[in-house]
Amino acid sequence: MLIVAAAGIAAVADTTAQETPTVISLQQALKIALSESPSVKVADKEVERTEYARKGTYAALFPNINASGAYQRTIKKQVMYMGGDDNEESGGGMAGMMSGILDPITYYIQQLYAGTGVPFVPYVAPPVENTDSFDGGIEVGRWNTFNGGIMATMPLVNAQLWKSIAISGDDVELAVEKARSSRLEAVNQVKQAYYSVLLAKEVFNVYKDVYENAVENYELIEKRYNASKASELDYARAKTNVANAIPNVYNAESSIILALWQLKAVMGVNLDTEIDVEGSLSDYADLMVPIADPGESALDYNSTLRQLTIQAEQLAKAVKVQQYAYLPTLSLAFSYSMNAMTNDFNFSEYHWTPYSYVGLSLNIPIFSGGQRLNNVRQTKVQAQELALQRENVERQLQIAIRQSMNTMDTAVKSYESAEEALESARKAYDIAEKSYEVGRSTLTDLNSAQLALTQSQLLCSQAVYSYLVAKAGLESTMGADYIRESYR
Repeated sequence: MLIVAAAGIAAVADTTAQETPTVISLQQALKIALSESPSVKVADKEVERTEYARKGTYAALFPNINASGAYQRTIKKQVMYMGGDDNEESGGGMAGMMSGILDPITYYIQQLYAGTGVPFVPYVAPPVENTDSFDGGIEVGRWNTFNGGIMATMPLVNAQLWKSIAISGDDVELAVEKARSSRLEAVNQVKQAYYSVLLAKEVFNVYKDVYENAVENYELIEKRYNASKASELDYARAKTNVANAIPNVYNAESSIILALWQLKAVMGVNLDTEIDVEGSLSDYADLMVPIADPGESALDYNSTLRQLTIQAEQLAKAVKVQQYAYLPTLSLAFSYSMNAMTNDFNFSEYHWTPYSYVGLSLNIPIFSGGQRLNNVRQTKVQAQELALQRENVERQLQIAIRQSMNTMDTAVKSYESAEEALESARKAYDIAEKSYEVGRSTLTDLNSAQLALTQSQLLCSQAVYSYLVAKAGLESTMGADYIRESYR
């Protein structure tokens, strides 16, 4: 069993050596994350989208020009009636109207023919078929109607539109701040994942040392047992210690793999990419110093509060937009069109008739049933809700800052205490090991010293890790990584 376990531990070491992963520092990990992280890329795309949306709102200030074309086929023509009653016997309708027009002309022609001896034959129009279908009316219009033209409109005075454009500018600013927040969150996640890998490696090294010590003690006790200088109980305990140390090594090695996966995920790289982290937690021990209270300026660059501030400005402008709905608007309009009406499809002989106009349109709001007033009130209530939300968020952020600072202070004290305990535990273990070799102490004393040493080593690593994670969270809350107005 011991040979198989030793071979397994050696295989892990050999595999790690053969893969030769790319070793990266914390700064390199942050640089990769800021360029490859999906959340950062999405935030940048949102900034780009809002910039296009803002440019789109400016288009409302320019003329809106549209071209149109239409074709209409008449199925049944309209009928036009002229004159009074349709009853021809009463001299009304179309017959009466035509008789009233032609009778004077006929009489005049008869007078011209009276002295010539030539008989006058009045012209009689041929009968019209289906006269009952229109009862003496005249069909008007043509079978085909074509229409095409251009229309342009442009706002001249529109205070509500002008204020809406100002709000679209705030949308871009809000998107930029959200992108900054995504970068802050990405930096925080990368730092925590990076420190988790360092902690997992420290734990692995500790448990590997425990395993190696257990194997050395087992070999020593086995020699003494074979020489009848150690009891069978000590021999059995030594074998048990080795067996108990093996799962801890494998679990610690699995923790490293999981931590590396998490780091690669937040960095936005392929999970199959072989990487390793540079340094150890002990390298950051010198940085563990208490942090002074930043005071009221702690949240000056907090991204959440800055987003709420921008949203409050947007709501204030939105109130103005709703109030400007009471103001008149003035627009300019222009239209030019060409029309043609025919009974055939001989386009070359069409007679096109132009029609155009230019005009001003004044719109004065008078009454809307209270809609505009309620819109103003609704926006004001939203602004009040946002103010209450900001107050609560600021309170929670203050708690987060104090909690991070308290965790860092506790970690500093814990590290100082664990460092002293580690020094004492290392000496105690060395003494117990030498004493056991010369037979002046028992295996139980040696195991107790080993346990104390392991706990001290883990406490030191845990204290450094807690400090670094709390510091990363504090920097993220304060927005310390990106404090410039423009980071792009």
